[in-house]
Amino acid sequence: MASGWARDGAVNEQIEASISDELARLKARRAPVGESLTHCAECEEPIPEARRKAIPGVKLCLDCQQDRDAAFKPRAGINRRGSKDSQLK
Repeated sequence: MASGWARDGAVNEQIEASISDELARLKARRAPVGESLTHCAECEEPIPEARRKAIPGVKLCLDCQQDRDAAFKPRAGINRRGSKDSQLK
């Protein structure tokens, strides 16, 4: 199969690398570490015991976490291939 200058399987490797990078970023963002707090780090309200057991390492109460999730803006993915114009020159 003719693939230009890329070796066989290079495109699939780029796609897999992009997916792996994004999954690692999401895991790092979502995974609380350490011991759960008894009171919210932002508003000082008590964190219910059921929430602390369900999510080990939780630092925010449910209201503050919902506010933070609502403010989250997903970023665009990474284009590892570049533009087609740069490949034609």
